Amino acid sequence: MLAQPRPAVRRIPATRATQAIGGSSALAAKDSPTARVLVVDDEWLLRWSVSEVLVGRGFEVREAMDASSALQALSGKPSLVDIVLLDLRLPDSDGFRLLAAIRGLSPLTPVILMTAFHSPEIVEEARQLGAVSVIDKPFDVHALPSLLGQTLLAAAG
Repeated sequence: MLAQPRPAVRRIPATRATQAIGGSSALAAKDSPTARVLVVDDEWLLRWSVSEVLVGRGFEVREAMDASSALQALSGKPSLVDIVLLDLRLPDSDGFRLLAAIRGLSPLTPVILMTAFHSPEIVEEARQLGAVSVIDKPFDVHALPSLLGQTLLAAAG
């Protein structure tokens, strides 16, 4: 019998997580040693790139390749995720349905929607469903730590 794959989790010491968001500890509000990010995207290379950059800046990263694994990561303990990066289009769900489900499971967790199909209508619908931001693909992965840090600070305040 083959074992089910587990979500990838990478941990970095708290001091690096604090540095990742500019020396201020938005994380202390959640009593967390690191900012925990769930990256939901069906593109392996994008998940890997985002994870590598975020881990290098002190974030703990979980990866989900589809809606099912994203919901599984959140269903037991949504408090184990501080912020979600969510692809709009996934093989088993459109991002709006998944966004609504995530908001239902964890209404206070900030969600940033990623899309290659940017339009004013998509941005409006995402915001109505509770996304804090919409970023266009392709994007500079090196800008993510700053965006996540700012989002976490805003959510903590």
